[in-house]
Amino acid sequence: MAEKLIGTVSHYYDRIGVATVILTEALKRGDTVHFRGHKTDFQQMVESLQIEHLDVEQAKAGDHIGLKVSQEAHEKDEVYKVE
Repeated sequence: MAEKLIGTVSHYYDRIGVATVILTEALKRGDTVHFRGHKTDFQQMVESLQIEHLDVEQAKAGDHIGLKVSQEAHEKDEVYKVE
């Protein structure tokens, strides 16, 4: 499957399992994303997507989003959309 770089993790909140991501491309609920970094390598479906603590269905390039993640993410991890 092809992957496209769509953003970078800016912070990870381990107590709530949420990564903040700065998007360079659009993302919506139901998309599959792949987190990749020095210590990170996992895929998951986007089920919870927030902007400024409000649930949204989609986000656009330039948005800073909160994304509930199934595993630990790290700052500067790259986020890819699986197409």
